[in-house]
Amino acid sequence: MASTSKVDSSVDDEAEEEEFERFDDFTLASSWERFISEIEAICRQWLADGSKNLLEKGAIQLDSSKNLYKAKSELKYFMKSYCMEYYFEIKKSGEFTVWDCTLHDLQLCFGVKEFLVIAPQSASGVVLDAPEASKLLSAVAIALSNCSSLWPAFVPVHDPSRDAFIGIQNMGTIFTRRFEADRICSQVPVKLMHLEGLYELFVSKFAYSTLDFSMHVFKVRFTMKLTYKTLPYDDDDDTRGEDVENTEPTDFPGGESGNRTQWDDDCPWSEWYSAEDLVKGFGLVVIWSEKKVEAVVFVVESKKMPFQLFHDNYFFGSRSDSWKGNRIGFASQLLLLIDAFKMSFEAQFMEDFVSVENPGSDNLKSSMVIPSPTIIDRVLKDLFHEGVQLPDFAKGQHRSSRSIKGAPLESLFAQFCLHSLWFGNCNIRAIAVLWIEFVREIRWYWEESQPLPKMPVNGSIDLSTCLINQKLQMLAICIEKMRELNEEFQDCIGSNDPSPADIKHVLMKWQEDGQAVDGSNNLRIPDENFDRNCDSQLTADGLRESGNAVQRYTMKPQDVASVDKKPSDFVRRGSVGKVGSMMLLKSYQSMHAPFTQDAPLMTEDMHEERLHAVEAFGNSFLRWSFKGILSNSNGKFVTCLAVYDMSAFKAANPDAVFEDFIRWHSPGDWLNDDGKENGPSGIPAVEDLKENWPPRGRLSQRMSEHGNLWRKIWNEAPAVQASEQKPLLDPNREGEKILHYLETLRPNDLLEQMVCTAFRASADTLNQTNFGALKQMAMKMDQLYITMSSVLKPLQANNLSGDSETIEDLRRLCVVFEHVEKLLTVAASLHRKFLQAPRISEAIFSDFYDFYLPKMGRGSGQEDVQMEFDMKLQLRNHERQLVSNMFMPPTANQSWRKVLSMGNLLNGHEPILREIIFSSSDHVNGGHYAPSTPRAYQQEIETYRMYICGTSNDLRVALSVTSCD
Repeated sequence: MASTSKVDSSVDDEAEEEEFERFDDFTLASSWERFISEIEAICRQWLADGSKNLLEKGAIQLDSSKNLYKAKSELKYFMKSYCMEYYFEIKKSGEFTVWDCTLHDLQLCFGVKEFLVIAPQSASGVVLDAPEASKLLSAVAIALSNCSSLWPAFVPVHDPSRDAFIGIQNMGTIFTRRFEADRICSQVPVKLMHLEGLYELFVSKFAYSTLDFSMHVFKVRFTMKLTYKTLPYDDDDDTRGEDVENTEPTDFPGGESGNRTQWDDDCPWSEWYSAEDLVKGFGLVVIWSEKKVEAVVFVVESKKMPFQLFHDNYFFGSRSDSWKGNRIGFASQLLLLIDAFKMSFEAQFMEDFVSVENPGSDNLKSSMVIPSPTIIDRVLKDLFHEGVQLPDFAKGQHRSSRSIKGAPLESLFAQFCLHSLWFGNCNIRAIAVLWIEFVREIRWYWEESQPLPKMPVNGSIDLSTCLINQKLQMLAICIEKMRELNEEFQDCIGSNDPSPADIKHVLMKWQEDGQAVDGSNNLRIPDENFDRNCDSQLTADGLRESGNAVQRYTMKPQDVASVDKKPSDFVRRGSVGKVGSMMLLKSYQSMHAPFTQDAPLMTEDMHEERLHAVEAFGNSFLRWSFKGILSNSNGKFVTCLAVYDMSAFKAANPDAVFEDFIRWHSPGDWLNDDGKENGPSGIPAVEDLKENWPPRGRLSQRMSEHGNLWRKIWNEAPAVQASEQKPLLDPNREGEKILHYLETLRPNDLLEQMVCTAFRASADTLNQTNFGALKQMAMKMDQLYITMSSVLKPLQANNLSGDSETIEDLRRLCVVFEHVEKLLTVAASLHRKFLQAPRISEAIFSDFYDFYLPKMGRGSGQEDVQMEFDMKLQLRNHERQLVSNMFMPPTANQSWRKVLSMGNLLNGHEPILREIIFSSSDHVNGGHYAPSTPRAYQQEIETYRMYICGTSNDLRVALSVTSCD
């Protein structure tokens, strides 16, 4: 037995010796240990790199925060792949702000700064198995402990919708913090809807369950954040939706739109469309500062609450279609007008687009709809509605409006262009139909001698506008002159049975006053008190003046010679009166000022026609004009005014010579020989004229040159008073020419002028918007006008084609216009809502402008862009009441919860989100942790912290507990 036992022991020794000789280090032998080692290596690398190197290696910045970044690494354990992410801050702030809006969700839930998250690379991204989650968290904790890191680590668990996490943090050699977060996604228990129940939930985590919480006092820190949002506007009130002129007659622009009130009813664009209010609502964040409570007392005076105004993606509408290109506005309709402009090159006349004989009319009919005759009639009535007074044509004009060759906003053609934008969805057929009816209506006003609405009838032709507007202004003046002639004729024949003597008296009176019987000339007639009022009469409405001609009629009556010493051998005709004390050179006769015709009104094409005539005929052009002075035939060119003035001057001064005409017409070309300077009017003093006659002087060099054209014209000009001269403006002839121009206008010429006018009128309409002192918006409007002026300038050359690059430039201009229009809508909405607190609207718009500016290059045809905008603004004391008043009590017809369960009401509004943080601290030297705590930790530490977030249908709780291991 002994020997046997010895043998057995020797065998065991040999086996142990062999086992010892084959000893292997199993520290990294298992896959679990290799997994921990791999995690440790990654963490050591991140610790060694630091934040700056991590950024260079591709760390990603989080969208929710400008200061939070993350670095990630992938690793495997068995058959599963995991992703470990390290979240870190660049600028490490010393003090942790609890309600910082830029905090990560885990930072807010657990009050941490830097942290790790390890999650499986799967569809759910969470660990569904509880043992696996614990093992994964243990591996990370061991790795962090090995590299002496104090980073907290988290693992997502359970269902992804619950946002559940478990976590751990090594706080040194003594303390460890454990984290746990979960969510109730169903109906929340009634007890947990109120602060008292939530308070007891927190206390139950560290107090004995058998205690009556209401009978004990616990020192708890408490802070709360309540988020309120105004009710969203009803979708039915946002837009009118479709093309208003192509649906029902009651919805065309400028007509009645029903009794429903829109938010922009008093905005300038509301006459044409109702814009969607992009400012969907406002949010108010009320923060209860951290306080120590010793019982269930949560009464805080509202006046001591710090308020914050904020707006996120809901502020400008959580619906993505708020920023799509399908919004109805000027920009969308201008883009359709560009399409019509491109098609206008396909026909010679506007009638071709609606004619049944046109080969392409079938395609046009199938794709382009013309509104009903009822709508056409209503549009025409709105266009030709004549108000009591002429509109203010400078209304809404920007200082750069005149750089765009269009028509003023309130003019007839500008209103036609704006109506065309909304007429039949602005297709070429609808425009053609409306234009034909528009011209037909204008001809009716001409034939009936009715005043043309929305057009001025006095003043000169504004050559800075488009040619159609010039023609309409000329036509309005011609109609007014025809009306005056008709009224005078009716006054003459209005009496019953007029005698031949009465008729003769009328004709003689017209002739004496300088009026032609046909009334086609335009003269100024002195009244009975001419000697007393001739100055104001002549200078205001009378003779065409040259140089300092006004002062020629300011002499006093006593300074004028009472009688002429030498009577004239000829009959004086067409005289207005004596020209002060000026005397003729060759006879001792007073110089008389003649009636002259006003300068002819000419449109741009008439000026060009005259310029071409002068270039073609030279000096013979002036000689040719003599042929028409006494004739009433239609001349091809406009005659020279000097020719008519010479003839009228000769008729009023039969003994005058060429030098007399120069002294009256151009005083600067007459030089006195005695060296005395003329008075301010260029006329010698009266005393000198009485003592020294005839006046001594000479012509200027340019007038005394040999072969001077003016002297030749003077020698050939007949003595014809203005009433017998051919009129410079024949209203009947000019009116018919204008109607012919409008009726035969080529489609591309019409659309070119429509495009310029429509852009200018649309911008001038938007320019009337009141948006307060928003400097960025004013600057954007200035830039818009400059851009429009540059892009629209090639349209004035009248040499474009359907495939011109200008068409694409116009489309890009529509994109720019669309963005400015959206910005203006936001600016107007903010200004209206914060009229009493402009600082708020300015701050919000300034941040939004900086946010939206990089996205302004994207056109409406591109894919939708998520517009998420988030900023916060601290309210001042005087602004709090204004903002709280914006939370109007909900009405019965609004979508609103009839049962309120959470409390914390603001004007009847329950918070959409309530966030609470409970925490408790303990002194280590006198508390539960005192016996095993070194002196280095003799301080107060946060032992329990609970973050609670939710509503009556949703509750999330995140708990962190610090323990001494």
